[in-house]
Amino acid sequence: MPLYKTIKPSNHSSIYIWKIEESFNELLKDTPLTLRSEKRLASMKLELHQRGFLSIRHLLKEAGYNDFDLFYTENGKPHLKNGKRISITHSFTFSAIIISDVEVGIDIEKNREKIKIIQHKFVNFEQGFIHEDDNYIQQLTTIWGAKESLYKIYPYGGLTFKNDIDIDSFQIADNKTTGFIKAKDWNKKYNIYFEQLNGFTLVYALAPYKND
Repeated sequence: MPLYKTIKPSNHSSIYIWKIEESFNELLKDTPLTLRSEKRLASMKLELHQRGFLSIRHLLKEAGYNDFDLFYTENGKPHLKNGKRISITHSFTFSAIIISDVEVGIDIEKNREKIKIIQHKFVNFEQGFIHEDDNYIQQLTTIWGAKESLYKIYPYGGLTFKNDIDIDSFQIADNKTTGFIKAKDWNKKYNIYFEQLNGFTLVYALAPYKND
């Protein structure tokens, strides 16, 4: 399938979403890869992960880039050689990238009952506003996705979702909230946006733009 959806959250940020329906061979065809990516692809045991990895390269093409424009820091965070900010995510049959002039993070998660079992690992401050009469699974998935997005922004790694990242109150109908990274060397507030995609929750975080 070609590009599933694009989102333009601001004049300086773009999101590209792919619905993964192609076979591994279809995705691999005419997709240039760096040696690092070839090795990483070969190391993946599940074809589902391989297809997700390759679909990201197709999204890069949609955005005007290729795999050779991408590099990773020692802690595994992706960057573009032209200085633009990028964040990457894939889950089951969806993948997405966000490219921006400001700090950004993105996450997509399938809405699943099992998130209720692990909520104690990432919900802290947020327990005070979760509403039983709202969609409980979507609320928890949004909180997880928001924290994952903020984790991807922080350049040094080592944050805990429960203690170092807070998400402000929201309801599913709001489609937006704010969140904070609270590390000793990093105390910043970000705008958080979220929406539903065929049983998945897409969440992305953006730093405020200086001219906004």
